[in-house]
Amino acid sequence: MKLAVFAFTRRGCQTVREAARALNPQQCRRFAPEKFGQTDFEAYAPPLADFMAPVFSWADAILFVGSTGMALRAIAPWVRDKKTDPAVLVVDEGAHFVIPLLSGHIGGANALARLLGPSLGALPVITTATDTRGRFSVDDWAARKGLTIENMSAAKAVSAAILERDVPLLSDFPIASPLPPGVILGKEGSIGIYIGWQRKFPFTTTLRLIPRVLNLGIGCRRGTTEEKIAAAVERVLGDIPLGAVAKAASIDLKRSEPGLLSFCAHRGLPAVFYSAEELNRVPGDFPASQRVKAVTGVDNVCQRAAMLDAKRCIVEKTTQDGVTVALAEMEWEAAF
Repeated sequence: MKLAVFAFTRRGCQTVREAARALNPQQCRRFAPEKFGQTDFEAYAPPLADFMAPVFSWADAILFVGSTGMALRAIAPWVRDKKTDPAVLVVDEGAHFVIPLLSGHIGGANALARLLGPSLGALPVITTATDTRGRFSVDDWAARKGLTIENMSAAKAVSAAILERDVPLLSDFPIASPLPPGVILGKEGSIGIYIGWQRKFPFTTTLRLIPRVLNLGIGCRRGTTEEKIAAAVERVLGDIPLGAVAKAASIDLKRSEPGLLSFCAHRGLPAVFYSAEELNRVPGDFPASQRVKAVTGVDNVCQRAAMLDAKRCIVEKTTQDGVTVALAEMEWEAAF
């Protein structure tokens, strides 16, 4: 998590330090007025709303130690979309209350408030309706589990329906815990939730939640372009959403392959590379190529790479323009 924290008083600077320690972000930028002389802070320049522009686009979460009014005026020009806006929270300088202001569910502001409150001795002030009424918060759960919400309009409709009645849920995966209040198992209805990566719409209004459970195995000739890799992958995926893909996997000989690395970077896919020894240990029967084995030490790169930590193959080795692609599904279960 990339965290930006703002203090507006000297006392607030200490609260900022305590909050940053409690949240333990991967990256943290602290901001305070230059006149305070805090060497571990960056100085911000007024007007704060203008200064916020690059910070708002950089951060995953923003914490203001000060008034809610100041925070709201600072972020107001940059608020765009609940799917992409960072979590925004406010803590008073004495750390009595911690208040999520923006992206409470998808951005994780509510969860951060609950984490930060006990560490600071502050009371989390949660105002979202599903939380205050103890009902299932579908967007919060999807965000915590890393599921893709395919349609935000459907998510809003489901959230509204859950406040009125129990909503049916259909899952292609095992359900490993009791269902939360507001959700029941069901296969049909006017509105409901489907968990899976297949093109299923069992309800009149279907909220599709897509878990990242698929491995792309990719092999390619040296110097293969990103465009050729993308075309081969698109052919294999068909109507399977890219949001269902957890990672792209290949042999370690491709660790520095520009086209493959660009393909993964531009789509936000982790790239994982395995040795020939690791790939050769993958059990199963795979379409073999002696030419590939002579070069790499393994008879099939893409399907073995896809299957290394998966339970079943979805698409076997497919070849196009010097690119080989396979697709496999990992184990996953829905836990609430």
